[in-house]
Formats: sequence, structure tokens, C-alpha cells
Amino acid sequence: METVEMNSVSLKRPHSEDDVANADEIKRQKISEKSQTGNNSGQSVETVKEQPDKSLLEDTKNEIIPNEEGEEQEDEELEDSDEDGDPESFADMMKHGLTESDVGITKFVSSHKGFSGILKERYSDFVVHEIGKDGRVSHLDDFSVPVDDEVNSEDPSEETFTVLSDEDKQRLEELQLLKNKETSVAIEVIEDSKEKRTVIHQAVKSLFPGLETKTEDRDGKKYIIAYHAAGKKALANPRKHSWPKSRGSYCHFVLYKENKDTMDAINVLSKFLRVKPNIFSYMGTKDKRAITVQEIAVLRITAQRLAHLNKCLMNFKLGNFSYKNHPLKLGELQGNHFTVVLRNITGTDDQIEQAMNSLREIGFINYYGMQRFGTTAVPTYQIGRAILQNNWNEVMDLILKPRPGAEKGYLVKCREEWAKTKDPAAALKKLPVKRCVEGQLLRGLLKYGMKNVISAFGIIPRNNRLMYIHSYQSYVWNNMVSKRIEEYGLKAVPGDLTLKGATAVHIEEEDVHNYTIHDVVMPLPGFDVIYPKHKIGEAYKEMLVADNLDINNMRHKIRDYSLSGAYRKIIIRPQNVNWEVVAYDDPKIPLFTTDLDKLEGKPLPVLPTDGKFRALKMEFSLPPSTYATMAIREVLKMDTSIKNQTQLNTTWLR
Repeated sequence: METVEMNSVSLKRPHSEDDVANADEIKRQKISEKSQTGNNSGQSVETVKEQPDKSLLEDTKNEIIPNEEGEEQEDEELEDSDEDGDPESFADMMKHGLTESDVGITKFVSSHKGFSGILKERYSDFVVHEIGKDGRVSHLDDFSVPVDDEVNSEDPSEETFTVLSDEDKQRLEELQLLKNKETSVAIEVIEDSKEKRTVIHQAVKSLFPGLETKTEDRDGKKYIIAYHAAGKKALANPRKHSWPKSRGSYCHFVLYKENKDTMDAINVLSKFLRVKPNIFSYMGTKDKRAITVQEIAVLRITAQRLAHLNKCLMNFKLGNFSYKNHPLKLGELQGNHFTVVLRNITGTDDQIEQAMNSLREIGFINYYGMQRFGTTAVPTYQIGRAILQNNWNEVMDLILKPRPGAEKGYLVKCREEWAKTKDPAAALKKLPVKRCVEGQLLRGLLKYGMKNVISAFGIIPRNNRLMYIHSYQSYVWNNMVSKRIEEYGLKAVPGDLTLKGATAVHIEEEDVHNYTIHDVVMPLPGFDVIYPKHKIGEAYKEMLVADNLDINNMRHKIRDYSLSGAYRKIIIRPQNVNWEVVAYDDPKIPLFTTDLDKLEGKPLPVLPTDGKFRALKMEFSLPPSTYATMAIREVLKMDTSIKNQTQLNTTWLR
């Protein structure tokens, strides 16, 4: 799945972009003298060195982290359950979190000295623009609605959206979704006229697909009667005759969103349009704590209806509408273009120049970022390993047992109840939110019994289940790539793997001069991959043996959990790399304009030439399935784990 991953280093509480900066906001701008640069001796390969400091684990009252993998939305943030509690409690809990070295992220490829900077001080400091398969970067720059060659008399007018009362809409929605026993809904026509009746007919049919209407006289009054045309089938298949033949069946549009992930955004659009989320399609999911711009397609919803949502949605804008005959497919994109601001940087101009030139010319190690592994004391890869080992009691225990670290209060109570009683019904009662992985597993245990954990686990949505084993593959890959770079450095060597088309082949001694490190790939373990023919091939086997797994038998008795494997480049060189250092005084002001700013005619902020703080504005493009945090990590030479970032941010808060 295409991933845009930056949430793991965003530790500030989400706040309104209009919030007044308080004293803590100013304190946050204090420069951290604590360098997290690892070995800066000038060698081309460096290792992260942990520098624990108890003094850093203080004053974290306002810190928040993304929730652990148990939530369906991986980047949903934890509630702050104790606003006035011990200010040291959060940092203390994060002692149990993961660091980069815990998941195999230990090397750098550049030789510059690292420096510090604040990433995602504001979500508007991080902007993602999707790059389509044709290389076109998605931008929101047009709110106009396309006009059909064939005029559609049933397209809703502006009055369509206001003619029905909220009560009418509620009754019609219940009728549409078959939520009550009513077979029809009667709407009295106030101020009766043919034009008024026509608008009501259009409003019902366009806003509630599957409903038909007719006019009836009752006691001398006119009523519009709404009813189901064809039962449940009509809900799934809106009336075909209402869509012009000359118009493409899919309305494509650009979605601009702030501080929402893609699935949340689609669920909101579905609710407002009163349709099912599965009629939407997209090429990739985008980060929550960011401003993102991407293309979406929706089946048989007019641009006019979509454009109307701009008047009632917060943190969304829809535009650049067009009609096409095809939906979008997941993964059908070239990548994403990032615009990132790192505030309060400490690096010299020479350091920044070296770091950014290295990023452009050499690139960064294509590690799987920290988001892949969860944020609590039970990493997702451990659960994935237990699944592959067919150790289902361990899977159940890892998901449900009490764990140290930051979690929602009701999850803590649920785990405590489970540890005490091993009663899924009792533990489930402690969960107000049943859609989390813990709730789904408990419901499965209630349904299938404690002796059938496999079936109980199967209740969890497939993507969530597969996330665990993909996390284990990523864990192995990260560790093996670090070993590969430690052993052989930044050059191609005999026995390495490279791709010829989609097929992996070994690099032979006589051909090694034809390849560079940018050609080298490494396998994610599976039954359909080959391994390097040097020491690292053996290292794969040894690591899996230590985990009680057989590298030659990666097929699982449950087909879903059989790993075929894949290949991944070990070094990624970003494209379109540009940067600029700017000065600023006010931490609240934006340092660049967004698509929406441009549409609304907002000017660029006037920045001082000699401000109190300095920021690095950087732009780069990455292919799908690469982690932008890993590119920024290479620039800063800083551990991107929440555990480490929490410690660093406590210094900035003073």
C-alpha cells in the first residue's frame, strides 16, 4: 500500500492554526543544544548512538502521540486522559516506546554533521501533493463545475439543497436506508406551485438515490410522496436514467484536506452525500497531520453536488472537477511531492548545504519508518511474528495483555479486566469504542470461543491483520539493510541483487562495475524471492531461525498469512530537491502559501531578514511506499522515534 508517513514525529497537540501563542509556544522555540547526530566523524556510513538523558524526561504535560496499531485508523491520536496530571507522566510512559535501533534503523549514508529542528510544529508545515501516473502533480486551483454537452434536466439546482427541512431529510434518509417500517414519506408542499413541486421531486431523487417520488392530493393539500423504487437494490444502484449517456460515470476531483486522513475524509463525504464509502476510489492514502492534495473519483455523483459541500465542510475543499469513464486504482501513482518546514534549526549554512546536497546526490536509506511498528511497548512486528509462527495464544496475549506506555484509559481498563478474568464479555464491557482491534478480537472470542483464536482473529478486517505480518517483514528488511551497509558500504558488490524488469538477479563479479548502490535491492522475506549470495543471505536465514521460522517455508496453513515476499531498493534518491533557509519571529505564521491560500488570494507573509529563528524549507518528490521521515532523518541525523522526539521536545518546552 502506498504510504505517506510522517505522523510518528509529530508530537505537538493538534491545535487551531489561529490559536494565540502562549508562553509554552515561545519556549518551544528554544534551541536544543543536545545534538542527536550519532558518529559525525566524516565517514560515509554512520551508526546512531543512543544518548539517554534523564533530564530530558520532564515537563511533558502537553505531549500527544499517535495511537497504537490497535485502532483501524493507525494515525488516530490518543486522548489526553489526564490534563492536570503529573507533567512527567507522558515522557515516563514513553520510556517503554520504540527507538529506531529497536527496529533496525541504525545507519546513515551522508557524512555531514547533524543538527536539530522542529518537524510539524504546525500541521501546515507539512504539505503533500500527489503525483499521478502521468507525472502530473495534483493541485487545487479551480472551483468551477464542468458543463455537459448534453444538458441534464435532472441536475440539481442550488435550491435543491435547501428546499427540504432537516426533519424531512432525516425521515428520507431512514426510508432510503430501510431503517424503519415506513414504506413512504409524505412531504407537504407549502406555497404550492408546479415549480416548487419540481424542485422537491429533484431534491429527493438527487439527494437520496434509490427513492422515487409522486404527487398526491390529500384533503385539498399537495404532498410529494417518496418511496423505494426497487427495495435494497435501488440503494446500491442509483437510477441509471438520471445520468446523461455522454457523461463519464465517474466524477474525478481534487481533495484538499487539513489534519484529516484519507479514509476519515471519505467517510465524512459519504455521510454528507448519503452514499456508501465504497463508491469512492483513490490512488493512495495520505497522512493525517498535514495538508494534503490528492485525486479522488466517485461513481455517479455530480460535480455540482460535490461543489456544494465546500459550503458546509470544515478542513476540506473539493475542486478541479471532471467526468471520466474509469475509477482510480490504489497504487496507480508515481509518488508524492513534499513541501516541509523544519523550524528553529540549529545547523550552520554550510551544514545545511552539505545535508541537502547529499540528499539530492546520494539519497537516503529506504528504511520502513517508525509508524510501521506501532508506538507502544508491544510492537506490531512481534504480533506478526507470532502469526507466522502459528502461535495463536501468543497473538491473543500480545494484543490483549496489559502493556506499559501511553494508551487510552478505556483500553487500559479493558486490558486489566482481561488479565484478571480472561472473560471476553467482561473485557468488552470496558470498551466504549468497539471498532478497535482489541474490541474486534474480543467479539471474535465471544463468538467462537477461547479455543478457536484463529477464527476469532479472523473477525478483524483483513488489512489490519495483514499489517502485522507486513510489519514483521519490514522489521527483518530494516535489520538486514543495516547489516548490508555495515558489511559492504555504499557500493554494489558481487552477490547483491538487482532488478531486470520485475525479476531479481544476482550481480556477478564480472558485471559489478556496471552497477551502483542505487541499483541494489533487498528482499522482504517470502516464498517467492531469492536472497543475496554473500554474507547477508546467511544473515536472513539466521535471523528467521532465531525467530523459529524457516526461510525456505514461508507458506502458512492459512493462505492470507503466506508471504510471497517482494524487493525494495535500499537507497532512494529524491527528485526535484530544493531548499531555502528563512528567518522568522512569530512561530504561528505560515512560511509558504498553500493551494487554498492562492485560490483565496492570500499574500505570502512578510518575513524579517534577521529574525529570531531560522527555518529550513525543503521540497522533494518520492516514489510510493517510501517514508518521508527517513529522508528528513538523513538531513537532521536525528532519531525519528516518538520516544526520542518526546525527550527532545521536553527540552524545547522549557
